[in-house]
Amino acid sequence: MISKLIDKIVEKDAPVVVGLDPMLSYIPPYLLDRAFESKGETPEGAGEAVWLFNKEIIDAVYDLVPAVKPQIAMYEQFGIPGLMAFKKTVDYCREKGLIVIGDVKRGDIGSTSAAYASAHLGKVTIGSKAYRIFDEDMATVNPYLGSDGVEPFIKVCQEEDKGIFVLVKTSNPSSGEFQDRLIDGKPLYEHVGAKVEEWGRESMDGSYSNVGAVVGATYPEMGSVLRKIMPHAFILVPGYGAQGGKGADLVNFFNKDGLGAIVNSSRGIIAAWKKDAYASFTEEHFADASRAAAKDMIRDIRTVLGR
Repeated sequence: MISKLIDKIVEKDAPVVVGLDPMLSYIPPYLLDRAFESKGETPEGAGEAVWLFNKEIIDAVYDLVPAVKPQIAMYEQFGIPGLMAFKKTVDYCREKGLIVIGDVKRGDIGSTSAAYASAHLGKVTIGSKAYRIFDEDMATVNPYLGSDGVEPFIKVCQEEDKGIFVLVKTSNPSSGEFQDRLIDGKPLYEHVGAKVEEWGRESMDGSYSNVGAVVGATYPEMGSVLRKIMPHAFILVPGYGAQGGKGADLVNFFNKDGLGAIVNSSRGIIAAWKKDAYASFTEEHFADASRAAAKDMIRDIRTVLGR
């Protein structure tokens, strides 16, 4: 799977992923009104609003970027209607030729982790038939329960040509409470990074592994260290833009081949219409604002990479 993502990154010259993390506050009032008129001010109405919002953004950016990353919590909060909007979003993105990274941060013990892996990346057998449920191309995985929480995902990656991104050093301010703790003289995140490189040897796909890593843009100096520890891992880099990460911080996340990382922006793109920089776009043209923000981000990262 990682080779498919790389092909799309090279084709579009855009190591960028758009985070589809919709909050109702990001959705223009006219679109909320349309959804609520149809479904009421209900979870069903919220799910409809999220779907309408996502569809317009996808239509505006799919030709610019190789991948999207829907964060499942933003859908789960609306219950089953929200999960239906998540599934519609995943399917539509794949129809548009986008790689879908399910930001699900799953990870549990044994059979539970295997069930998560089947639901998001593999198949589930019901009687004599097998079904793909959410069917993302890649998923984020929490490794902090140990290898038995990650290995079921690696098994599915091998069987289904899928990929994962393992949380190593996250972008949130309090991540250091645990991830920076020293163990045998090294911070915990370095030990996790070394384990990601080890796990990745089980699922190589060309020069890179289907086992990637999540390392926040807000910690560029740590990203530089982890890039050396994980030479075969693609790095998913959250935290660009709204969380404070800048293009200039990102150069060390990439390898010398100009590959090795893909940078995420969520509200910086999907809620661009609310930012002063894109104030010329009216709410009815929110998707055009998202397209402009995506272009600006791509230009910023290309400049950093000397393109």
